[in-house]
Amino acid sequence: MPSYTVTVATGSQWFAGTDDYVYLSLEGTAGCSERHLLDKPFYNDFERGAVDSYDVTVEEDLGEIQLIKIEKRKYWYQDDWYLKYVTVKTPLGDYLEFPCYRWITDEKEIVLRDGRAKLPRDDKTQILKQHRRKELENRQKTYRWKEWHPGFPLSIDAHSHSELPRDIQFDNEKGIDFVLNYSKAMENLYINRFMHMFQSSWSDFADFEKIFVRISNTISEYVMQHWKEDFMFGYQFLNGCNPVLIRRCTEIPKKLPVTMDMVECSLERNLTLEEEVKQGNIFIVDYELLDGVDANKTDPCTIQYLAAPICLLYKNLENKIVPIAIQLGQKPGPENPIFLPSDATYDWLLAKIWVRSSDFHIHQTVTHLLRTHLVSEVFSIAMFRQLPAVHPLFKLLVPHMRFTIAINTKAREQLICECGLFDKANATGGGGHVQMVQKAMKDLTYSSLCFPDEIKAKGMDSKEDIPYYYYRDDGIKVWEAIKSFAEDVIHIYYETDEVVCEDVELQAFVKDIYMYGMRGVKAAGFPKMIKTREKLAEYLTVIIFTTSAQHAAVNFGQYDWCSWIPNAPPTMRCPPPTQKGTVTIEQIVESLPDRGRSCWHLGAVWALSQFQDNELFLGMYPDEHFVEKPVKEAMAKFRKNLDEIVSTITERNKSKKLPYYYLSPDRIPNSVAV
Repeated sequence: MPSYTVTVATGSQWFAGTDDYVYLSLEGTAGCSERHLLDKPFYNDFERGAVDSYDVTVEEDLGEIQLIKIEKRKYWYQDDWYLKYVTVKTPLGDYLEFPCYRWITDEKEIVLRDGRAKLPRDDKTQILKQHRRKELENRQKTYRWKEWHPGFPLSIDAHSHSELPRDIQFDNEKGIDFVLNYSKAMENLYINRFMHMFQSSWSDFADFEKIFVRISNTISEYVMQHWKEDFMFGYQFLNGCNPVLIRRCTEIPKKLPVTMDMVECSLERNLTLEEEVKQGNIFIVDYELLDGVDANKTDPCTIQYLAAPICLLYKNLENKIVPIAIQLGQKPGPENPIFLPSDATYDWLLAKIWVRSSDFHIHQTVTHLLRTHLVSEVFSIAMFRQLPAVHPLFKLLVPHMRFTIAINTKAREQLICECGLFDKANATGGGGHVQMVQKAMKDLTYSSLCFPDEIKAKGMDSKEDIPYYYYRDDGIKVWEAIKSFAEDVIHIYYETDEVVCEDVELQAFVKDIYMYGMRGVKAAGFPKMIKTREKLAEYLTVIIFTTSAQHAAVNFGQYDWCSWIPNAPPTMRCPPPTQKGTVTIEQIVESLPDRGRSCWHLGAVWALSQFQDNELFLGMYPDEHFVEKPVKEAMAKFRKNLDEIVSTITERNKSKKLPYYYLSPDRIPNSVAV
């Protein structure tokens, strides 16, 4: 009688093993096998990290194996099992791989196809078509869209992390408990003694050092030493943790009535301001989005303030970007003066602090939350709803969706919810952050997620004109590496553009993102369908780049750039100055966050800047969803390209006092997971 050798691999996560009854059956083109008992209580098979083999004898040859069914029946208590993969050796000596990488919970069963990626058109038999259809039907019932706030991208229909499908939950929920992690961070930073000291002001700038952790040769310490200097202020627009706002100024806006007399002493080329603009030496950052946003009112004992400044910057003869004018409100007038480097020291310093505070708010809520976390969740939900596990694009994208829905659900549960941790220290807490996302949606366009296009649209693409924009330089390299990888995979499975057009699952995936995730807004420019291999490569690059590189660029530098509180105040406790010549050091310190809010802020940026345990970085694909040799060769080529980028960045950084490494591939996690 024919005999099949079945090998079963269990995950290495905590509690991944099972002591339940486990059955297997095989289904081939010539027939089905009976259920075979593989494991039962106290057999000690399927333990964490184990690989177990079994001989399965059948009455007659089953033909080509198409499906395998794994059933788990409870013995005593809830016992989830993480199944990595199953391999089957046929009587003819052929090996078939059946990737799983999923949890089998309760008394569930799971039906697996072999690991060869297939488009819908590749399935010829009714059994495979039916399996494909049933998988998507079940997923669409499980992964449902929900509106968290009006105007937001749609998110997962779950109120808490525990309500999520087991497959997308964190392995250890405690590891991503925001309350616990923030508290631990404050304890590790030795600042927990200050965490309840709300309304208690610091004495002076030096007093902030009581909660500043000195780590030798780090960017954070350099920031503390140089934060008052104009070059450091300007540098952060290029290579800080929010390097996405600066744009070349093509015309001085009427709402910022800067004159030549005001800035003449800051210009170095003996040109007029208008001539400097024409030569491309003037840049602008406008925080208009903050205009009209309600400041945090959750603490009646502390009035908090927001501003919507406009900052004009200049590229000097050393090619450094420095500020030359700051207006703290959107409407010009006598009570909204334009602050200048030639003003009194504390006038100018406080104006820059207000810009840094505004930049922090835009960074956290728009650059970070909306444009990486929420957008990545849209991609993730649509993928689970419309692409079956056998689809090559599911196999390509699933590593880049790891834990994204989970981290966002946890954030809605603890961090950005009403009375959440965000309210404790941030001036945009208490609802302001919701208003900001709603306003920012109008600028969330498809082209703005295409990295090279967005850089060019802002007039920031010239390396010759702007030589020290490492975010741009490294981002372009990573974008091109991802795009090349996506093209390689696409050409394996899509021989022509017609095949792209005919892929109904791909088109449903794209439509889901457009209609539900991005709310069907035509002006946003998200495609309703993909018609060419070239456009598909760009689309997949947008997804992978956003979920990996873009998130890394704006997330993991938070402690470096925001831990020195005066450089990134999460709230301001006095209103913006309305006249010049009145600012004192005491007024600045009173404006900055109190001791309690400073500590919560420091705990937050520390916790958010840490990599996950067992982090998987860009190009690392330990879960072998793909089994085909050509794809594995494409992955090896991708990793080689990424290694070359790492070497280039490492070599450049050797000579830098301020190294830029956030877009080094060995520091880019595959997915949004923190």
